[in-house]
Amino acid sequence: MEYRRLGASGLRVPVLSFGAGTFGGRGPLFSAWGDTDAEEARRLVDICLEAGVTMFDTADVYSDGASEQVLGAAVKGRRDQVILSTKASLPTGDGPNDAGSSRAHLIRACEEALRRLGTDYIDLFQLHAFDAGTPIEEVLETLHGLMQAGKVRYIGVSNFSGWQVMKSLSIAEQHHHPRYVAHQVYYSLVGRDYEWELMPLGLDQGVGALVWSPLGWGRLTGKVRRGQPLPPQSRLHDTADYGPPVADELLFNVVDALDEIAQETGKTIPQIAINWLLTRPTVASVILGARNQTQLRQNLGAIGWQLTPDQIATLDAVSTKTVPYPYFPYQRQEAFARINPAAV
Repeated sequence: MEYRRLGASGLRVPVLSFGAGTFGGRGPLFSAWGDTDAEEARRLVDICLEAGVTMFDTADVYSDGASEQVLGAAVKGRRDQVILSTKASLPTGDGPNDAGSSRAHLIRACEEALRRLGTDYIDLFQLHAFDAGTPIEEVLETLHGLMQAGKVRYIGVSNFSGWQVMKSLSIAEQHHHPRYVAHQVYYSLVGRDYEWELMPLGLDQGVGALVWSPLGWGRLTGKVRRGQPLPPQSRLHDTADYGPPVADELLFNVVDALDEIAQETGKTIPQIAINWLLTRPTVASVILGARNQTQLRQNLGAIGWQLTPDQIATLDAVSTKTVPYPYFPYQRQEAFARINPAAV
């Protein structure tokens, strides 16, 4: 297993981590993802640790907290061997303070996450979404307090825009608060919007990417094919509307290219798609989801080998799409790229 520093921090994380969104199985979205119980979760954690996958990611909204409970039970007795990452800010109830990043909500969310996970500290505590109604100073002061209390060790965000990350980092520097070191983002061969602004920002500011849904919301499994209906067992039947949209032609062109490389390498389509992500700037870890041991072992095969430069170039070309203003000059004009080397 390769380990990389998480942004501009001293924390080293495995390039593959495990997403516990399949644990618990409550609600229409997460029950479609999986319903792993504590016993099976413990076996999945065993496989991860044997492979060097030491980071496990969850959130309070995953299965209404059941994901954190199952994960906590699965790592019981080996807390010192794992990095636990969880998220808060999305609604967990109907009350006026049951959502957002206010001091009231974040402190309670952290305490409840600690209880469900069965631990006294969280390695990486992330804001699941930007809260436009709470002053950033209040958010950062609260997170700083949780860190000083020893309840949180590192902080990050998820699904923020570029200006939201940058404003937060600037205020953190101004007030001498800890900075965000991680940004959990959607990034895949069929969803490269992360590259337009967030990747250059991450390079410049030392914010590492933790990639969620590296298989394009389940589209790059090798089972979704041109001219064929969705397989009956595909979770896209129930979850497509929840995730990022993908144009059919882009998807099928990418799958065709992945097919060719699969024949050349003997690797599977998911393994190639994940391996490509690990060649990209700022990517610290790719979060794997797996409903069973077979899926997990297959996805772990994404490392230990390398795509050739020609194969990477093929995937780059087939998955590129025209970007909107003001980003397109960096792709089209050499002069812009020369003055902004971080632009992708």
